[in-house]
Amino acid sequence: MRRASYVVLSSLVLMGCARKADLVIQGGSVWTGLSTGRGQPGAVAIADGKILAVGDSAEIARYVGSRTQVLQAKGGLVMPGLADGHTHFVDGGFQLASIDLRNAATPQEFIRRLKQYAAGLKPGEWITGGDWDHTLWRGAPLPQHGWIDSVTPNNPVFVNRLDGHEALANSAAMRAAGVSRATASPEGGEVLRDARGEPIGIFKDRAMDLIWHAAPDPSPEQRDSALARALAHAASLGVTATAHMSASFADLASYRRFARAGKQTVRVSVYLPLENWKAVAESAARNAGDDWVRIGGVKGYMDGSAGSRTALFFEPFSDSAGYRGLMQHPEADMRQWIGAADSAGLQIAVHAIGDRANAILLAIYDSVARAHGARDRRLRVEHAQHLRPDDIPRFGRMRVVASMQPYHAIDDGRWVEQRIGPERIRTTYAFRTLLDTDAPLAFGSDWTVAPLDPMLGVYAAVTRRTLDDKNPNGWIPEQKITLAEALRAYTYGNAWATFNEQKWGMLAAGRFADIVVLDRDPFAVAPESLGTIKPRYTIVGGKVVYKKGA
Repeated sequence: MRRASYVVLSSLVLMGCARKADLVIQGGSVWTGLSTGRGQPGAVAIADGKILAVGDSAEIARYVGSRTQVLQAKGGLVMPGLADGHTHFVDGGFQLASIDLRNAATPQEFIRRLKQYAAGLKPGEWITGGDWDHTLWRGAPLPQHGWIDSVTPNNPVFVNRLDGHEALANSAAMRAAGVSRATASPEGGEVLRDARGEPIGIFKDRAMDLIWHAAPDPSPEQRDSALARALAHAASLGVTATAHMSASFADLASYRRFARAGKQTVRVSVYLPLENWKAVAESAARNAGDDWVRIGGVKGYMDGSAGSRTALFFEPFSDSAGYRGLMQHPEADMRQWIGAADSAGLQIAVHAIGDRANAILLAIYDSVARAHGARDRRLRVEHAQHLRPDDIPRFGRMRVVASMQPYHAIDDGRWVEQRIGPERIRTTYAFRTLLDTDAPLAFGSDWTVAPLDPMLGVYAAVTRRTLDDKNPNGWIPEQKITLAEALRAYTYGNAWATFNEQKWGMLAAGRFADIVVLDRDPFAVAPESLGTIKPRYTIVGGKVVYKKGA
C-alpha cells in the first residue's frame, strides 16, 4: 500500500492506543479526495459522527470493538460524500410527486399525460412541475394552451420547461392570474403571442411571475412532505450535502424543522433571493445556522437560458436573427444589489448562462471587490455555461467559483450549436480550460432541471457523450476532464465553494463522517459505465442513511 495516498493516521493509532469506532468500512478501495489518482485498498473508522482514521485494513482493525458496526464495501469505492453544488432541492421533492413530462417524446404524449394526471385531481387543483422538453419533438414546436385546454378544463395548469425559464399556462391558469391580450410583457421576461396578439400560454423568465402570483403557496405540511421525499432521494444517490439555490424563507423554515427533529440527512447551504439581501443579512445575523442547515448567502439572476433563447449573448442567436437574449434585471440593479450584499458580508451567487451575462457579472464582481477591499468572498457564478475565451482566466485570477452542471453539457450538446453556432460552442461548458487556468470548480445538477444523480454528472464531465449518442468520442472533447477531477468537483470543490472545506469534502481524521460507498470502483470501469454506478451505502454524520436493497 502507498501510505502517501492516505491522510495521516490518528495519533491514537500511532501510539498503539486505539479508540474503538462506532463504525468501520472495509473491503474496498479508499479515495480520500486528496489524490489525483485512483483509490487504494484500505478502510475507514468513524466515531461520534466524525472520521477517526483512514488507513489499511490491519491498522483500522485496531479500532474494531465489540460494539463496532462493520460495513463491507465488497470491492466498491469508499469516498467522501457526494455534494451537489446547485439544486432547487425542495422543488425537487415536489416534482417527485408531480406530473413528469421530461421524456414525453411527442406533443400527443405531452397532452395524454396531462389529461391522465388531471383526471385524478379535484376541480381547482393546480398542475405544476412537468419539466417538458420541446426539443424532443419533430420541428421543436413550443406547446400552446390550445393543446391542453380541452383536457384540463377544471384545473389551472402551469408546467415549466425543464430549464425553468419558460412555462406553459392553460386558459384556466391565465384566467386565474388575470392575464389577457392587454397584459404587457414585463421587463426581463416575455409573454409569447399569436398573430392576433393573443397569449399562446408561454411565459418566459420574469413573465412567469404573472402566473405564479395566482398559484397557491404550499402549506408547511406539503413543503415538509416534499423535503422528506427529496432527502430520501438524495440519500439513495449518495448526496450528503447541497447548495439550495433560489430558496425561500419557507424552505429554510422547513429545513430547520427537520434539523430540530433530527430528520435532516443532507447538509444544506441555503441561498436566498439577492434582491432581498437586507432581509437575508438580518436573518443571518440572528441565526446563520449550524452544520446541518445554514444560510449560505444570496442568489440572483443575470439572464435566462439557451434552451428558452433568453440567455444573454454579445452576438445574436444563430437561429433567431438579431435576438441576443435578455437581462432578467437591469444592470444597475444588479450592481446595486451585489454591492450591498457584499457590504453586508454575504456570499453572492448569480446565475449567468450567455457570454455577455457572464462578462457583465465578472466585471461587477471585480469592481465590487476592488471598491470594498480584499477578503475571502468566494463569489460564485452559477452555470458559467457560455464564456468568451478571454473571460475564462478571470475565474482563476479572481478566485470566483465556477458552479457548473456537467449533465447540461450532454443534454444541450444535442441542439445548442444550432442556437449559437460552431465557434461559440468551443468554450461552452469549458471544464478543462477552467481547471487549467486555476478556476475553483464546483459541480452540481440544477435538479430538477437535470437528474440529481451525481454519477450521471461524473459520466458527463469525463465522456461528454451527448444524450442522443451522436458524439461517442465526446462533444467538444478537448473540454473533458479526468475522473479524479470530476469527483473532486463533486466533493472538495463544493465544500470549498460553501466555506466548508475544513469540515467535509475529503476523508481525513476530524472531518465529518459524510461518506458514500459505491457499488463499484469507478476507477476500474470503462468511462461509458460511470453513470450506472450506484451507492451501496450513504453515511451522513456517521449514520447510515441509505443501504442498497434495504
